[in-house]
Amino acid sequence: MSIKPTIKTVVTQDQGVTQGLPEAAADRDPIELFGEWFEQAKESGILLPESASLATADRDGVPSSRMILLKSFATDGFVIYTNHGSRKAREMDENPKAALLLHWVVLERQVRVEGSVERVSAEESAAYFRTRTRGSQIGAWASRQSEELESRSVLTSQEEEIKQRFKGQDVPFPPFWGGYRLIPERIEFWQGRLNRLHDRLLFARTDGDWAASRLYP
Repeated sequence: MSIKPTIKTVVTQDQGVTQGLPEAAADRDPIELFGEWFEQAKESGILLPESASLATADRDGVPSSRMILLKSFATDGFVIYTNHGSRKAREMDENPKAALLLHWVVLERQVRVEGSVERVSAEESAAYFRTRTRGSQIGAWASRQSEELESRSVLTSQEEEIKQRFKGQDVPFPPFWGGYRLIPERIEFWQGRLNRLHDRLLFARTDGDWAASRLYP
């Protein structure tokens, strides 16, 4: 056995490949269960466990997806940040439905989240913006996200202009930038099992209450 499968076997031992999702998991709050899985993903040493695929669609239903970083989650939803002029932002404004997929391959786990989308308040977005590195703050001002870029040198020039504009002061919160909250209506937990007989546990919300069901793999 090569070194990579050996490491994977050790890391995933007792993570569910053999024991899977117990029946009692259906009685859990899905946000709390997600929080446990997220902490275990961080503890496993996976690079950027917060990385996720965000799927959106425009007003005509044409889909698109891209990798993003999940910045926070709580009972009220899952939050990401972006330029309001970006393609994903425009699509979420036009068609406020979206889906997230987190895949932690070493743990053989996936979580799918589907629901409606709303903008995060400017106050909450500004509070998060202040936690970003100065370079990332400058980058948010310099990038006209998703617009056509004539050359890399144009972006570099804009970055330098922003650096000079805010030299010696805090970088202000850009009014064209902020967060989106995905309010979950469905959350599915997928745990890899032997012989591809995987565990799938679906939580669906109706009138504010979660109901759980198991799905065939």
